[in-house]
Amino acid sequence: MAGRRSLGRRFGWLWAAFAVSSYGTGFGFGALPLIAILVLHSGPTQVAALTAAGRAVGAVVAVPLGPWVEFRRKRPVMVAMDLTRFAALTTVPVAFALGRLTFAQLLLVSVVVAAATIAFNAASGSYLKALVPPEDLLVANGRFESTTWSATMVGPPLGGAAIGLFGPVTTVLTDAVSYLLSALGIRAIGGTEPRPAHTGPPRMRAAGLLEGWRHILAHPVLRPLFFNVLMVNGLIMATEPLLAVLLLDHLGFAPWQYGLVFAAPCVGGLVGSRLARPLAARVGQHKVLLVSGVLRACWSLGLAFAQPGLPGMALIMAVQFGLVTCCGVFNPVLATVRLDHTAPERVARTLTAWSISTSTAIAALTALWGLLAAVTSPRTAIAVAGALLLASPLLLPRRRGVRPDAAERPAVSLT
Repeated sequence: MAGRRSLGRRFGWLWAAFAVSSYGTGFGFGALPLIAILVLHSGPTQVAALTAAGRAVGAVVAVPLGPWVEFRRKRPVMVAMDLTRFAALTTVPVAFALGRLTFAQLLLVSVVVAAATIAFNAASGSYLKALVPPEDLLVANGRFESTTWSATMVGPPLGGAAIGLFGPVTTVLTDAVSYLLSALGIRAIGGTEPRPAHTGPPRMRAAGLLEGWRHILAHPVLRPLFFNVLMVNGLIMATEPLLAVLLLDHLGFAPWQYGLVFAAPCVGGLVGSRLARPLAARVGQHKVLLVSGVLRACWSLGLAFAQPGLPGMALIMAVQFGLVTCCGVFNPVLATVRLDHTAPERVARTLTAWSISTSTAIAALTALWGLLAAVTSPRTAIAVAGALLLASPLLLPRRRGVRPDAAERPAVSLT
């Protein structure tokens, strides 16, 4: 089977490192907002501000990182960003143990982790494009996607149980250690990596991130996908802290129940990620993106009707199953199309520009939805987001894009 194709030992180490950090992140699902709610007794506006400010300031901090990543070897950058996230997250359990944990510290940690994640993703995308042949990119992205959903399925229930048994910062510490293990895995990949050439005067290199946005906005395939992703990811993530408040505070869900209703449906993400490649081979990437992009917009409105107890849990799990199945199909195809249509020398800048824009959109909408929830209620704000998501398919590309030309294919091999 194509899904069992070997992509080599070095990809195996990269995948293993990704899996370790993904399972750590799944175990620590919503860890900082949960600590804000359960330890610092923060309300919906503060919880939304934590998520929004972390992403927004992290995106600003990441602006110079795109060109910086572009002209450096990617593996050392990935290791450095993993170690940065490990160090930042470790400060939370230390401060909690000393009785010195504050909301301001959670904000700072959120900023550092967000900026380091943007830089890591930019470096890993460039590294993957050079490591894997073009015909195997969808296989690789599908494996990453299935790992993400399996980690999200297993991690949150275990994290919720750990919070109940050992306290609310346990999941943060586990997440931190997972980044340390990821750094060790990336270090173990081995091999040599050529240093990217510095081209153009320093001033042009410093402004190089603008080239990432120019490439996205001028490209007939990437531009509509970019705006669609901004809207969909922004509206879905804007409701995450509001759902935490609604379920944990208003509806009285226990932490393990909160984790379970978001973890169990992630089997749909596994199903979707396994379907992505055969569907793309059968009907084409454009049609897969269009159909799965339309279907993933139809589910989130149902979250506004959540109720206490088993009926509420069943409704949330059904809605989430439909949503993540569609996302599981859409995401690896999107990641592959984005790499296919970006030349190797501008991948890091393009992915950084994309990540910064996504983080900024999520931050802005999260802050706005936090205010909306304060004026109305978390349930009303979730309903408004779900209704707006129904219009997001209008931003999907209607025409088939041109195939990537030779200049957009990998030109550097890692040996």
